[in-house]
Amino acid sequence: MAPGVGPFDADRLAALIDGLEERHFDTLWLSDVPLGPTVDPAIGLAFAASRTSRLKLGANVVPIGKNPMLLAKDLAQLDRVSNGRLLLSIVPGIGSTLEREALGAKGMNRGRYLDEVLPLLRRWWSGETVEYESERFCYPGVAVRPLPVQTPLELWRGGIGPLALERAGRLGDGWLGAAVTPVESGTARTRIQLAAAEAGRTVDPEHFGMSVPYARTDPPAASFNRLRERRPGVDVSELVAIGAAGLRQLLGSYAGEGISKFVLSPIGAVEDWAAELDWLAETVLDLQT
Repeated sequence: MAPGVGPFDADRLAALIDGLEERHFDTLWLSDVPLGPTVDPAIGLAFAASRTSRLKLGANVVPIGKNPMLLAKDLAQLDRVSNGRLLLSIVPGIGSTLEREALGAKGMNRGRYLDEVLPLLRRWWSGETVEYESERFCYPGVAVRPLPVQTPLELWRGGIGPLALERAGRLGDGWLGAAVTPVESGTARTRIQLAAAEAGRTVDPEHFGMSVPYARTDPPAASFNRLRERRPGVDVSELVAIGAAGLRQLLGSYAGEGISKFVLSPIGAVEDWAAELDWLAETVLDLQT
């Protein structure tokens, strides 16, 4: 189980990190939201690495707008300072007009951009001196040091569209979905495995996960507006868990479709992380393997 975190606050982030480590949750996940009030994953997870010894450190990273060489170096060093505890999901961002313009991605095909960048990251992390030139980048024999502890440092993907699933199978080491129903997650898993087979590779059957929003009690109806905008026509009750029984039931539905990794994100602000984590531990920690 891997709780996520919301808006940045140093003291509250410390309380969350310490609470996860003490209660033996598996992973802390931080999402890269370039225009949002959240902590940058590289900063937040370096902070978490300094306070923990066993907690895995998960990052949803938006590479668009970042120099791939510097990104490879930053993430390799983060894996180093955490002694090989880094988990990575590479995502294209939310795709709003404002975000695209701010990242210098106006008019860009973000999927093709990731197709170009991910192989470069892998080459650098394998220790290769990279000679590469394209319309975007020029690396005339560039190496990245130090190398990450993990060999390989895996790259998971997200997305639900046909091209995103094909790329996850062709280029990814796993898949972390969001705003996807249990039935859709099973279909996505099958399509990713087929795409991997067509590319002559495999994706570990245990490397399929889901971000699951939850609330301990019924939240205000407005809390679901963003989900409704993201998935029009989908019943949001299939995407959100309400209460302890609802959370266990939804996780079971995903597990029945072959999903085995879960990032749990509370809906709304958390006033007391200790109380929140105690509730989560009592509700779901016995499911963690």
